[in-house]
Amino acid sequence: MGGYYECDMRGMLSFQILWLLSKGPMHGEEMAKELERRRGEKPKAGTIYPALKELRNHKLIEGKREGKTIVYHITPEGRMSAKHSLKYFVRCFGDMFEG
Repeated sequence: MGGYYECDMRGMLSFQILWLLSKGPMHGEEMAKELERRRGEKPKAGTIYPALKELRNHKLIEGKREGKTIVYHITPEGRMSAKHSLKYFVRCFGDMFEG
């Protein structure tokens, strides 16, 4: 990527997934494509599906099988977590976006 170092942003994956699902239900491949559009690279299945499993284990998202596909949606607890995480993100990084 242009000969310069880019910080590792993988720690943002769960936050990004919650944010995407707060906009509407998606299956894993849809999420991966949207994350690719935003990040410039598509997360591997070995990255995204463990993150989805962890979010499910914490009851922040739920998955419903539709044929061969699992469609994920955010739970009320997930919405609250996303809201608090966004506040934290803005508190930590918001000044980076000011003029």
